Amino acid sequence: MVQGFSREPGTEGPLDEVPPAGLRKIRRWASVIALGGFLFGFDTGVVSGALLFIKRDFGLDAAEQGAVVSVLLIGAMAGALGAGRLAERLGRRKALALEGTVFLIGTALAVLAPGFAVLLVARVVLGLAVGAASATVPVYLSEISPPDIRGRVLSANQLMITVGILVAYLINLAFAGSGNWRAMFAVGAVPAVLVVAGAMLLLPESPQWLILHDRPDRARKIIASVTNDATADRLLERARQRRARHAGEESGTAKGTGRRALLAPAVRPALIVGLTLAAVQQFGGINTIIYYAPTIIEQTGLTASNSIFYSVFIGVVNLAMTLVAIHLIDRWGRRRLMLISLTGMGVTLVLLGLSFVAGWGSGMPLVFMLLYIIAYSGGLGPVFWVLVGELFPPAVRSRGSSVSTTTNWASNFVVGQAFLPVVQAIGQGPTFWIFAAVCAGALLFVARFVPETKGRTFEEVDAALRSRFHPHTPAPAR
Repeated sequence: MVQGFSREPGTEGPLDEVPPAGLRKIRRWASVIALGGFLFGFDTGVVSGALLFIKRDFGLDAAEQGAVVSVLLIGAMAGALGAGRLAERLGRRKALALEGTVFLIGTALAVLAPGFAVLLVARVVLGLAVGAASATVPVYLSEISPPDIRGRVLSANQLMITVGILVAYLINLAFAGSGNWRAMFAVGAVPAVLVVAGAMLLLPESPQWLILHDRPDRARKIIASVTNDATADRLLERARQRRARHAGEESGTAKGTGRRALLAPAVRPALIVGLTLAAVQQFGGINTIIYYAPTIIEQTGLTASNSIFYSVFIGVVNLAMTLVAIHLIDRWGRRRLMLISLTGMGVTLVLLGLSFVAGWGSGMPLVFMLLYIIAYSGGLGPVFWVLVGELFPPAVRSRGSSVSTTTNWASNFVVGQAFLPVVQAIGQGPTFWIFAAVCAGALLFVARFVPETKGRTFEEVDAALRSRFHPHTPAPAR
């Protein structure tokens, strides 16, 4: 669990130290934590169907429709940027509970919105919640995970994001006949209540946070609850030795705060990879499909209700392939999945663009969108959120996750705001070809700079990062 569960070279693996009952407890905790990812997914997906009816009720033009979608991302950027400091001060558990509470407030505002202006405010508040949760959840999951199952545990976040998107699509479909977009938003109150209750009643604090805040006795109690007293003592001693061994280097990263800490030379390779992958995940086009799938399909000649119905298939495929990725991520590794994923995304985006340019009808664009989702959700989708929890040193992990997630939301905002105007300017086909070019560049970046992190301790990940960014510089003595 946490760095306390990280394997030291030459010692027994963490799964030898955590009995089956302890692993079941860790998985239960992960399920509750990942409800924060469900909020992310639900609010991302629900607007795609609701927008078809909001634009009718409020008389929105294309720019206003884009604002309803993308103003959430402004709030999400602010929420993600502040999440690192919040999680450091309050702890991961309390931060997650607070984020669920803010989501409830935003949901109430959206349901009761009398007009466009109040709806925008509601979307900003919702964005604060989902942005902060998207930064908090990977850190929390990372800090309760033994390395051998860390990929699967961290992938629970992406799994719940996809479940949230699918549930949102199904809710949209259920209310499509009546056009009741307020009810679509209202359903989001249910998972928000579960997040608040689960965080306060079922979850422990992260042992890593307790160790970093000089509360080893509480950390020992939590670790012992999933192992035993002797193992807890040994793992805490291991954590103390690690902190002492890296005191010079990590104090160099931690003496400064925020930006200074993350720009320290020891952290820079992790920061570059985190920020680049955060941008690529959005500029590769995923949320143009998630946000605008019904709108894209509607433009091929189908009705609004039929467009929502067919978009449900996208949600089902997204969920199914995420489950496949979870099965493979601790077997094939993060790097291999990303390389395959980016290749598939680039090819399908080229074909999707061609289907619009050549006028292949409503069927082929839907097929290529589904193939694109298969490629994305089987690799880049879950892997990015796993790496956010694995790349950064423990002392700045929450800050690193925060800035990476902020970059992800900022990129999401740019793409969400620009997509419809760009489509109007150059057409759907060329727009998707731009996304394909981004995937090609990302493929080269991953091949050159992103190491494998499967089953590795932070020390091993750090050494691999350094060797890729500075191949002729020997790693520091450990």
